[in-house]
Amino acid sequence: MTASFAASVLSWFDHSGRTHLPWQQNPTPYRVWISEIMLQQTQVTTVIPYYQRFMQSFPDIKSLADASTDAVLKHWEGLGYYTRARNLHKTAQLTRDQYANEFPTTLAEVEALPGIGRSTAGAILSLACNQAHPILDGNVKRVLARYHALEGYPGQSAVQKQLWAYAEQHLPTQRNAAYTQAMMDLGATLCTRSQPACLLCPLQTGCQALKQGKPTAYPTPRPAKVLAQKHAVTLLIRNNKGEFALEQRPPTGIWGGLWSFPEFPDQASALASLNTQPLAISTLATLTHGFSHFTLHLTPLLVDVQDLQTATHRIMDRDSWLWYKAGTEFSGGLSSAAQRLLKNLTEEI
Repeated sequence: MTASFAASVLSWFDHSGRTHLPWQQNPTPYRVWISEIMLQQTQVTTVIPYYQRFMQSFPDIKSLADASTDAVLKHWEGLGYYTRARNLHKTAQLTRDQYANEFPTTLAEVEALPGIGRSTAGAILSLACNQAHPILDGNVKRVLARYHALEGYPGQSAVQKQLWAYAEQHLPTQRNAAYTQAMMDLGATLCTRSQPACLLCPLQTGCQALKQGKPTAYPTPRPAKVLAQKHAVTLLIRNNKGEFALEQRPPTGIWGGLWSFPEFPDQASALASLNTQPLAISTLATLTHGFSHFTLHLTPLLVDVQDLQTATHRIMDRDSWLWYKAGTEFSGGLSSAAQRLLKNLTEEI
């Protein structure tokens, strides 16, 4: 079974696999690593322009390691899940300092780096170094769960353990880079979530889910959960030059390291933080932003002030805030909430 599985996948890849993605050209460990992190929870079509801009600015480990956090986050702006960008920066610095700017090439070393798990480490070393390592991203999980008609949500430890066993079972003895890419391509282009193209699939003869006549029943969906609803107030402090006060958020947590408007649990604490008498205060439309574990309802208070410096004295550390003119170039990374609020304000103005 194993030989026919891998052989079928590789044969399909030779005529239908993707071979022109930017990270497939000169697939060094560094270039593949950047692409794999960007592709976590993000579609290929979205990633491509980000990847190209990122590589243009940071073509190697040293350039990324030596860059400022603001510069890295600026290049990530809009991709979401900013922990990925912060971990990229940390890993680049560790690689510069501990591996002399050479990305490590053993599974244990790569897996120990910030933001890199077993599947990502295996993908990097397989695609860049042709090493034989199984991977288990979302696309591969779907292919394997359907081929073996494996019941249960893949996030459950027992189901995931079985999927790893299947992934290892089907590894070929050669052409590992092509096989790894083929498995990802198969899930992305044929064995899709809602409308799989089973008649075109190279694995159709052995697919147990297809034999049952219900391929979309696998893998078992994530159990439904009710997202927590959180409410907060954000201050949009505007001075007499039309500039807004932005603060840099702490390095951890949501929007970590990004620039945003100061946030408070309620209106009373927000207004109490001001160190000057506002000229005017108005409540804007609530902004709703979804995260993986909760939904944030953010009520913006537009506060006009005359005093340019003392208005923010009590709510922000001196080195973590600045005045910003909406619509002008900004060198740091802006949180998605700040981008949306600034866009709305610019349109209103």
